[in-house]
Amino acid sequence: MGHENRATECTNMNEHSSRSHALLCVNIQGTNKTTGSRTSARLNLIDLAGSERVSKSGTDGERLKEAQSINRSLSALGDVMHSLRSKSSHIPFRNSKLTYLLQDSLSGDSKTLMIVQIAPVEKNVGETMCSLNFASRVRTVELGQATKTSESAEIAALKDRLRLYEDPNAVSQVTGLPKRGSAIPTRKK
Repeated sequence: MGHENRATECTNMNEHSSRSHALLCVNIQGTNKTTGSRTSARLNLIDLAGSERVSKSGTDGERLKEAQSINRSLSALGDVMHSLRSKSSHIPFRNSKLTYLLQDSLSGDSKTLMIVQIAPVEKNVGETMCSLNFASRVRTVELGQATKTSESAEIAALKDRLRLYEDPNAVSQVTGLPKRGSAIPTRKK
């Protein structure tokens, strides 16, 4: 699925150059059957398209616009990382779609891991050095202690009831209430 949605094109630097970032967001929710408490988590897997020197890649037209867009979003990510590292009062998450989507991952209650892939080809030494310099700057960012996201059984039940009011076709798994507007079963005497 992801491979089908990933845009790649041939450039002077790479036969299969990524023309977009790829994000896979997985939301996980678990319920303790004994206590009824819920725990939720989000896993973001992000494959960033690499920065591109337009003069080296030889792109033009639509490919040039893609390269500029990729470079702008990576620059915005660099700005966010700089703000986090310097503990700035304002973190510019809204400067790009990428950083806006990564806001939860880069907040103080998350664990984040970054893997940098570099090219072992001599002609790409400049790009490799840029990637390694970025990685070393990111490494100095302290996000704080990751926290567990959980809610009590009472809060979970209230959220289920609220969902019934928001979506008239929803049936609560916790309360077992019928759909709104459906016949209420009656007991025979």
